[in-house]
Amino acid sequence: MERKFEIKDLITAGIFTALYFAVTFAVACIGFIPIVMVFMPLIGPIFTGIPLMLYFSKIKHFGMITITSVIIAILMFITGHPYPIFIFCIGAGLLTELVLKAGDYQSIRSCVLGSSTFSLWMLGMVIAFFFGFRESYLNSLVDGYGQEYVDKMSEYTPTWVFFTMIAMCIVGGLIGGLLGAKVLKKHFRKAGIV
Repeated sequence: MERKFEIKDLITAGIFTALYFAVTFAVACIGFIPIVMVFMPLIGPIFTGIPLMLYFSKIKHFGMITITSVIIAILMFITGHPYPIFIFCIGAGLLTELVLKAGDYQSIRSCVLGSSTFSLWMLGMVIAFFFGFRESYLNSLVDGYGQEYVDKMSEYTPTWVFFTMIAMCIVGGLIGGLLGAKVLKKHFRKAGIV
């Protein structure tokens, strides 16, 4: 049931984007432990599942997730991530828009699947590390974290790990979406989402 885009939709997008980014940033702080960084695509979406599902319950038309994905891409770029973050954020946002629209913005299943597809944006944070700027990135960490940290990061992140991160994003997004759907069950029912 799509309705006209209104100013309050922009406000909703802004509020939930800020909340989502804050939770993502807080969870990312534990990524300073090398082995935990490898599992961030799994852990992050689980923690962001509840706010993301609450946001999905407020969406009634195409465009709000795209706004969120563009804002996240800009924030991530400003905080030092390379340009592929734009491709992944906007791509994941558009894919999620299609998933939510397919459920006519009233399907919990579409929302849970949307949580999974939206989580794929996180791959944009690491793709350059695996396929573009690995050595320069690792070298830039030595001064702040020390050689031992850099050696562990290198050891835990051979190229094939990127492909497991794709699966982690999908699984983490599904778990986060299901958790959010369970916690917000009454809210979804009230919003007419079944």
